[in-house]
Amino acid sequence: MAEAEAEDLSPEQTEKLIQFQDLTGIEEIDRCRQTLERHNWDIEVAVQDTFNEQEGRQSVFDEPPPEPRAPPMNLEPTDQRVFTVQPRQPQGIVQWGYYIITLPFRFLYTTLLDIIRFAFQILRPDPRRNVTDPLGDVVRFIQTYNERYGENHPVFYQGSYSQALNDAKTELRFLLVYLHGMDHQDSESFCRNTLGSQTVINFINTSMLFWACDTNSPEGYRVSQALRENTYPFLALIVLRQNRMTVVARIEGPIESEQLMQRLEAIMGDNEASLVAARADREERSFNQSLRQQQDEAYLESLRQDQEKERRKREEKELIKAEEARKRQQKEDHEQMLQERENRKDQLRNEIPPEPESGHPESVRVVLKLPHGTRIERRFLKSQSLKYLYYFTFCHVDCPDDFHIVTNFPRKTLPCEPTDACPDPITFEEAGLGKNEMLFVQDNEA
Repeated sequence: MAEAEAEDLSPEQTEKLIQFQDLTGIEEIDRCRQTLERHNWDIEVAVQDTFNEQEGRQSVFDEPPPEPRAPPMNLEPTDQRVFTVQPRQPQGIVQWGYYIITLPFRFLYTTLLDIIRFAFQILRPDPRRNVTDPLGDVVRFIQTYNERYGENHPVFYQGSYSQALNDAKTELRFLLVYLHGMDHQDSESFCRNTLGSQTVINFINTSMLFWACDTNSPEGYRVSQALRENTYPFLALIVLRQNRMTVVARIEGPIESEQLMQRLEAIMGDNEASLVAARADREERSFNQSLRQQQDEAYLESLRQDQEKERRKREEKELIKAEEARKRQQKEDHEQMLQERENRKDQLRNEIPPEPESGHPESVRVVLKLPHGTRIERRFLKSQSLKYLYYFTFCHVDCPDDFHIVTNFPRKTLPCEPTDACPDPITFEEAGLGKNEMLFVQDNEA
């Protein structure tokens, strides 16, 4: 059913449908397609709106609440590594004394700050809940980070969180997500010392994609709600496992560069097998797809050749039929011509006057030599037209269809064939023929 409905999608829409399904974890293809169609196939807006619905916030469309669905990522696998770094305890009498003296002030400060934030959220909804420009949020964070901490840091992924997930999945790479708490006391030290370490920079740049954003921005807040961090600095390592982007480790709290690298290397080593399996699976799918494509091309070529053979056979049959029809028509025309000729001969025989007696004083004895050597003779009257000589010759079975009659000496052609201009040619006497004449029939087509 789903395959039948997907037949009317363009290749670009099909690719977006698969991307949306991978990013959101929604198994129902019909549901993914309906969501993308509502958002005019804008995959970025569709993914963000889906995340908003999953977090219980108002959708950009006035629709009934969505049905429960699977999370977009496997956020809490059974073997997930969680590292929470506890704050440093005071050391020595001086630090403990300072800690005890400032404890009431710090408690009062944090309590008042929480009350003010709570009241502010009631009076004014958090603007971070409305994600309108995720790419702009990321770019602004990178600019602010560079201005505040310098440009000595790993290469930030300049795209939205959804794009980073998609690229990590497409390239089969680890994705390290850093959520920045601008107001947290440990953020500056972590950014300057840990992320600013050249060893960490080289390791991250060569081993994974690195995406970061400030949780005070809508895009960072949305990702924060999805990953559910407890404290800052917060790092999450994400990788493709079982065809789903999975958070395999969380690192929360301040951490030194060497310790961070050790933990990342250990986690990557534990999960490298999943990427190897994914690469092998992808290569197998690519090989099978290439093989199917070659088979399809071979089939289409064979089909084309068969169709070409059928076309040639059909044309040959049509040519044979046309030639047979032409010959049949020629035969019918020839038979019709012969029939018309016989009819014409019967008509002309009836027009020839009776042969005079041999001793008739006006008779002319004519001997005709046909082209094949046959001789025929007949008597006519001198006063009769030469057309009867033509009729007599034409009606003979051995006479050619197109002929003329000539004298031997002096050699001349007798105008004996009647025409429309001269339907009654000259007589035997006018032609200067005597009582006995030897004439020759010449075939005009010879």
